[in-house]
Amino acid sequence: MILHRALIREVLLTSGAVTAVMFCIFFVIRALGFLSQAAEGIIPIDSIFLLLFLKIISYLDVILPLMLYVAVLMVLGRWSRDNEMTIMAASGVGLSQLLRPAAFLLLVGIVIVGGFSLFIAPMAVRAVGTIEHEFKSRNEIVGVIPGVFLGSRGGKGVYFVESFDEQTQTAQGVFAWGRDAGREGVVLAKTAHRKVDPQTGAMSLELKNGVRYEGSPGETEYRAITFSTYTMRVKERPVGKYAPPLKGYRTFDLWQEKGALKRSEWWWRISKIVVLPVLMLFALALGRVNPRERRLLPLFWALVIYFVYTNMVGIGIAGLRQGGAGALTGLWLLHGLFGLAGAYLFWRRANDRPLLSLPSRKSAG
Repeated sequence: MILHRALIREVLLTSGAVTAVMFCIFFVIRALGFLSQAAEGIIPIDSIFLLLFLKIISYLDVILPLMLYVAVLMVLGRWSRDNEMTIMAASGVGLSQLLRPAAFLLLVGIVIVGGFSLFIAPMAVRAVGTIEHEFKSRNEIVGVIPGVFLGSRGGKGVYFVESFDEQTQTAQGVFAWGRDAGREGVVLAKTAHRKVDPQTGAMSLELKNGVRYEGSPGETEYRAITFSTYTMRVKERPVGKYAPPLKGYRTFDLWQEKGALKRSEWWWRISKIVVLPVLMLFALALGRVNPRERRLLPLFWALVIYFVYTNMVGIGIAGLRQGGAGALTGLWLLHGLFGLAGAYLFWRRANDRPLLSLPSRKSAG
């Protein structure tokens, strides 16, 4: 049916546009955080886009249900304002006729959100954790950015290079300041080259054509050493074995666990899929509006319902993590109550009844 295809096409296009806008906002916010970490030397600047991509993937299972919900609301709201819903009703096509294309959209949403929630998002979380763990275990010279003064994590060193050649792994115009056992040292070198021992894997920095100044703060005597080649051994950072966070656990592993904390994560991933049909019922009921009503008011109440629903689900998951008795029953009861409420509102709207029936006042006498 042409109407069904039109609804599916417009919802998919609208959800794609809304998702793109959300991605841009998320990209800017997260990029600022990663740039700040890169400026501090915590992560290499060339890994920012990889981390951004993985972070976006890890949040898609939360973003996509909201985007589908908003897309259905926007499409039905536009159809109502343009009197297309009125023409459909006059032609004998009611709101219940939209259940078939809505079911197709729901099926697509369940497959996509389920794939991200159960498999792809945890994998992205593990990948981000592995990369960040690797960065923490690296030595500090890996994160040096040309033209930027960078301090060490322990506050015992400052580094600066004028330029860096990626092909030869050579830095030009090197400045390094360090403090150890109450003594300070400054090294200036024309070039520096990073070397790795193929047998032990130990890293060293070979500086050429420079000078080293050593002394203690407050004293007038400093020692200056001019060198043609100066090798600095770079200490590795001992970091423990990487343990993925709860969000990064494989879904199959969570299912096999019996602890309250890990089981709550399992039900949280399932709840991200369960909310989709409930939100679809609310979207169909609240999307059709009176052309004379304010445009933003129905969307406002729809978003209020979304945030109340999802936050109550989050509270239910928190109860599961604390091991509360009956928390799982309460969680499914919550899904059922909101599902019944959405079905009731849809039934009233499909039968051309107001969403809320207020008792009418009878005239006296």
